[in-house]
Amino acid sequence: MRAIKPVVVQSSLLLMLLLPLNAFGQAMQIESWVTRPDRSELFQKQGDTLLFDYKKSGRLQTIVIDEQHTYQEMDGFGYALTGGSAGLLMKMDAKSRANILNELFATNGNNIGVSYIRLSIGASDLNSFVFSYNDLPEGETDYEMKKFDLAQDKFDIIPVMKEILTINPAIKILGSPWSAPAWMKEKYDVRGGHLRKDCYSAYALYFVKYIQEMKKAGIPIDAITIQNEPLNSRNTPSMPWFLEEQEEFLSQHLVPAFKKAGLTTKLVLFDHNCDRADYPLALLENTVISEYADGSGFHHYGGSLGAMNTVHLARPDKHVYFTEQMITERPGSADIAIASRVKRMIIDVPRNWSRNVILWNLAADPLNDPHTDNGGCSMCQGAITIDGNMVSRNIAYYTIAHASKFVRPGSVRIASTNTGEQTVSITRDEERPQIARATVIDNTQVLPNVAFKTPDGRIVLIVANTSFDSRGFQVQYKGKYSTISLAPGAVGTYIW
Repeated sequence: MRAIKPVVVQSSLLLMLLLPLNAFGQAMQIESWVTRPDRSELFQKQGDTLLFDYKKSGRLQTIVIDEQHTYQEMDGFGYALTGGSAGLLMKMDAKSRANILNELFATNGNNIGVSYIRLSIGASDLNSFVFSYNDLPEGETDYEMKKFDLAQDKFDIIPVMKEILTINPAIKILGSPWSAPAWMKEKYDVRGGHLRKDCYSAYALYFVKYIQEMKKAGIPIDAITIQNEPLNSRNTPSMPWFLEEQEEFLSQHLVPAFKKAGLTTKLVLFDHNCDRADYPLALLENTVISEYADGSGFHHYGGSLGAMNTVHLARPDKHVYFTEQMITERPGSADIAIASRVKRMIIDVPRNWSRNVILWNLAADPLNDPHTDNGGCSMCQGAITIDGNMVSRNIAYYTIAHASKFVRPGSVRIASTNTGEQTVSITRDEERPQIARATVIDNTQVLPNVAFKTPDGRIVLIVANTSFDSRGFQVQYKGKYSTISLAPGAVGTYIW
């Protein structure tokens, strides 16, 4: 009788046999990109492989991913391309400019895949001078917009946008004005001053012409707001709007003008801080505005991000957008406070129903120029700093990168365990280990996180360790687990 040889299975092979498999018969792996607060890694892909298996730790907080529970679809993540930003890019040589635009807007390799852009309609406070597309001497008028001209944008915004659209033809573009032309205002001044009522129809035509002329230039405007920060008259330029003024302008002039012109450009209301959820909700009480408006936009220089959730609760039929926030750091700092910024902008903003995140702004020079005097922002650091052909990357760059590269437009936010929510702990009875006990735990202290499912079926989980200690945590997905560790102040993006 022939002896039977024992079969020896290597431990690594045994592990692979026990691991869960993906659709291709391979062990399910997690790709991870990490930023550490000491700058030793800045949105860097990790070399070690994370795997899902059936081993569960009862001592680690668990982030449960539930892709069956879905929320809003995402439009994208990006920056404001101000005239100042575009001007600095146009001063670079063609090769240097192409390199940085590809890094920003492409998704391959280490490029970060920015997918949303905000443009200023006319000048913002981050232009070196103020202009509109219909500037006239005081006392002159042009109600029919015969002198409308995108002249200044042809030098910077339009050529830069054409290069961006070559890289990403599907990028979403939002336009926002800081002021109407001075001749349309109650006082001939680009700072402050309300729009004259006799100019309401002319200003509505101004928006129509902007969208049409940008389209002719090859720049498709997906959405507009009618005023950046309508409650702020301190910027140069700026223009305040009372609620009743906006309601009259929108319902009786802009919406009819858009319909007459056959425009499909989205209308986003408000475009100001989270302390005034009442403003867009009151506008939506008007049936004409409600029928046409796509949603409401918010900044976070005041109030609570929960205001966006309030607006969603009141009008779940309308979308929520996050249209501006400046985040900065001290140039040359040895550390980077990435965890708090990602928690606030990339985790909390989508968790409050926003379809996008736009930071202010794309680029500035080492002195935070250009900006207008007498009300321009002297502290507005760009996501990148441009010094001639030299480019350095700042905290806003890495904040957006942790989402933009992998959470592509069309991704859907899905459920993941949030701080304070209930979880279930399954443990073994101490006296009778064969008996399992299930316990509901309230006020779970998981790390701040948000999860998405992409159009190609991948899961993206973004986690910020806002604590002062290294934190291990588990990710639970379809009954399988992966154990991950994050340094204090670090951020990780995990994709599988």
